[in-house]
Amino acid sequence: MANPAHKRWLILTAVMLAFLPVVIDMTILHIAVPSLTLALEATSTEVLWIIDVYPLLMAGLLVPMGTLADRLGNRRVLLVGLAVFGLASLLAAFSQTPAMLIGARMLLALGGSMIMPCVLGIVRRTFEDERERAMALGIWGTVSAAGAAVGPLVGGALLEHFWWGSVFLINVPLMAVVIPVAFALLPRIETTSPGKWQVGQAALLITGIIAVVYSIKAGIGATAPLAVIAVTLLLGLTLLAAFARQQLHATAPMLDLALFSHPAILAGIVMALFVTGSLAGVELTLAMELQYVLDKTPLQAGIFMIPIMLAAAIGGPVAGYLSNRLGLRLVACLSLGVSAGSLALLPVVGFDASLIVPALLAVLGLALSIGLTASSIAIMGAVDASKGAAAGSLEATAYELGSGLGITFFGVFMSSVFSRSLALPPDLATTLAERAATSIGDSYVVAGGLPTGQAEALIEAAKTAFSITNSVLLSTCAVLLAVLAVVVFVLLSRDRKVG
Repeated sequence: MANPAHKRWLILTAVMLAFLPVVIDMTILHIAVPSLTLALEATSTEVLWIIDVYPLLMAGLLVPMGTLADRLGNRRVLLVGLAVFGLASLLAAFSQTPAMLIGARMLLALGGSMIMPCVLGIVRRTFEDERERAMALGIWGTVSAAGAAVGPLVGGALLEHFWWGSVFLINVPLMAVVIPVAFALLPRIETTSPGKWQVGQAALLITGIIAVVYSIKAGIGATAPLAVIAVTLLLGLTLLAAFARQQLHATAPMLDLALFSHPAILAGIVMALFVTGSLAGVELTLAMELQYVLDKTPLQAGIFMIPIMLAAAIGGPVAGYLSNRLGLRLVACLSLGVSAGSLALLPVVGFDASLIVPALLAVLGLALSIGLTASSIAIMGAVDASKGAAAGSLEATAYELGSGLGITFFGVFMSSVFSRSLALPPDLATTLAERAATSIGDSYVVAGGLPTGQAEALIEAAKTAFSITNSVLLSTCAVLLAVLAVVVFVLLSRDRKVG
């Protein structure tokens, strides 16, 4: 029996409140990277792990947690996830070493993996009407995009007055408010999927995904011996193949692999994967450019990103409206094309252009928000309500893989371009030169121990090298999104249900 109209929108409000801290946490750390790098004396490798262990671990947990929610009930799993997320935030805030912070981020991933699929599952179960669902997912898209955009602003405001751990500690009072609201508003009686949640199958899937993702990450970054990478990749693929075989022969599979036969779902997953990867990398490098190169404070850097936040806030509902009027295929492809154009122009005009840059950032935020919402509409419109959390977990997995692998690709690419572009002072010791060439953060750390003249020369060289690096990265993202627009057009053209 459908919920009354006012009840449906109250439920949506509750799950959006639950989702907001998780999505803010995806980007709030970006603005704190320079501060925590210096405070914890973290190496560039440790910084990358601090940032992307969260999305990479979530990628392995999301599908099992989504199928668990379909069996036990979204409300129960969501409330547990919120509690875990709050506790992990407290531990992260007071971490004393990079290793402690990495561990806390792993616990944050566990909580986040329980929250995200439940949010989309509840939206799918609550809104049966396609037009209402498109608008509800539009609001979800607003929270997703605007929350990610507001993360750097919130982080900048906190770091203006407090230490780097405050970007995590803020989640604790948020959870103290969100948990009672979700407990009171979410329906206690839910229709669940039949069958037991198989722990063995979940372990296969989690281990397989993490092994494959780790091997890709280690291979790109050359952080492990080739033999270890090859064995890990082979192990991961073997485990995933065994999981797929089990699902095809099981009477009540944990994950319905037939979901991947829908062109709309494939298009949505591809969009989510590449758009979030590009967005995560762009936001990280932009935050570093603003602080390291342009000497802005964390708060000033956050304010600089306000156009993205404001534009993203309206992108979700706009996507829902336009998809109903113009068709999903046209909306999705145009949003990707416009995003590519905005990214291509940013390095051309430079970040010191007073009015052009905010306008380009606003267009970028609006277009990416519309694109991400379009991917949600495509996926959720292709599944039954009983499989809402499972489908939501596939989309969320694409988000987290995109974010995690995007950070990894960008980090390695950034280090490679930066090291080749950096003109080091000739009298710098070899060991110091090797570390300074790794990243601009390492250059600043090395400069902190040098005489004034030598330190100034190193920092100036690092700023020049990073500006070159950022221009190359933005141009590369623009090309990727333009190619993605063509791929999505082809996929959605094969689905007769998509206009």
